[in-house]
Amino acid sequence: MNTPRPAPSPAAASRPARPARAGTGRPGALACFVRFVVLGGTVGLAASAAVTSLAALVPWALANAAVTVASTVLATELHARFTFAGARSTWRRQLQSAGSAVAAYTVTSAAVAALHACVNTPGVLLTQGVYLSAAALAGLGRFLVLRLVVFTTARTGPGPPPA
Repeated sequence: MNTPRPAPSPAAASRPARPARAGTGRPGALACFVRFVVLGGTVGLAASAAVTSLAALVPWALANAAVTVASTVLATELHARFTFAGARSTWRRQLQSAGSAVAAYTVTSAAVAALHACVNTPGVLLTQGVYLSAAALAGLGRFLVLRLVVFTTARTGPGPPPA
């Protein structure tokens, strides 16, 4: 049996609507992308600083690998909870997300390796600029994978109740 919904209050009617998928109450692609950029960008900036610090102690590729693993687990949990409307982060989703992180690791490592092949001793700012640019490019691909594959069930809710 369908229960009638109360009419919206005049105050609610004057508020702008949140971007949502039609009929689901879930955030739309633009809202998800903005959240992804904010959360992923914050984790990415922290990862960038961590890679720089750790690379003073171990080879850069090893530092990047360690930071990529840690930041991927953290970012996947944040994206599960906040970016894609409160989905739960499961082992399956963490493993699927890890696949996109391997691609991101490959892109960032290749970009920094190419930089070192072109510039004998690049400075920290140049290295960070190349790393962050490569990470941003990889992030676009990662968003698509997370939204379309990993958290696809988080965006689709149950259908309308039976009549």
